[in-house]
Amino acid sequence: MKFVDEFRNSYYAKGIIKSIKNITDEKINIMEVCGTHTSSIFKYGLRDVLPSNIKLISGPGCPVCVTPENYIDAAVQLSHIENVIIATFGDMMKVPGKASSLIKSKSEGNDVRIVYSPMDALTLAIKNPSKNIVLLSIGFETTTPMTAVTAIEAKKSHIKNLFFLTSHKLVTPVLKNLLEDKDLHINAFLLPGHVSAIIGEKPYNFLPDNYKIPGVITGFEAVDILQSIKIILQLIHSNTPKIVNCYKRIVKYEGNVNALEYMKKVFKVVDSSWRGIGIIPNSGYELNEDYKMFDAVKHFKLKLNNYTKANECKCGEILKGKVSPIECPLFKKICTIENPIGPCMVSSEGTCSTYYKYNNWR
Repeated sequence: MKFVDEFRNSYYAKGIIKSIKNITDEKINIMEVCGTHTSSIFKYGLRDVLPSNIKLISGPGCPVCVTPENYIDAAVQLSHIENVIIATFGDMMKVPGKASSLIKSKSEGNDVRIVYSPMDALTLAIKNPSKNIVLLSIGFETTTPMTAVTAIEAKKSHIKNLFFLTSHKLVTPVLKNLLEDKDLHINAFLLPGHVSAIIGEKPYNFLPDNYKIPGVITGFEAVDILQSIKIILQLIHSNTPKIVNCYKRIVKYEGNVNALEYMKKVFKVVDSSWRGIGIIPNSGYELNEDYKMFDAVKHFKLKLNNYTKANECKCGEILKGKVSPIECPLFKKICTIENPIGPCMVSSEGTCSTYYKYNNWR
């Protein structure tokens, strides 16, 4: 199976589904922690073809969704400063802060621009020497290397008007956080393909070593996901927890060594706030001392306030897999794609957005 079409082949998929149904009658909870996996599961209707004892749970796999409220407020605050241009990815525009959002700030006349790569922000800085460019740097290990490369290039080019408001996250600490939650009963993880392409297989070894549960790195096609579920069930049934890489066409054991080196050169690992979840130790990246001159918080002397959840939005519980979107009182009533109340509805990778789009609530 070297080509993508083979991973979409219905003949293969039907055979795997038949095998899955014959492995175990035990109730198994499998969590995916990648927004693209969530979308694929709904797109291909995989929940509907699995036996009732297999439950797929959507976890915190959407980087926009876990970006804290105070980060959004800081970005909006920066957009109001004279001669500041905010450079952001499109998914961030509608994410609500405490009182506003970037799209609202832009409608008020502030300079907020959508970019498609961190390097676009560097280009903006070069073309607008009289302006201060602030890149909203968010995402898991998938996007962190390009932020690092941009910072390296900016330093090399002696750029003085580019700054980063960072909220990059690490995936493995949140997995530990989920497993320590006694209200959750996770038996295995479908591990993210894109993140794993950067970090490799080794960082996940704590799952079988410390928690005795398996994890399977997988791609995004129907056969990818079904085959990974089958392997998970076999590992649980045989009581042999381990990490299996089913995405070897993309993911190497050691990951992307160059990308990891760039990240190590620019960032340090710190405790980080996850929206709806709280502070998770050693789960975020912050610019290290060699690149602190690009830190927007330091340069603009920002104060990031901490908030207590005030509305009925259940994004926090949804991100942890404790409830599904249909259990939120706002879902599809007040909170819609057109009028998102919480970040899980804003992002195309958000669980609520995916439920809403596919209208499939099993």
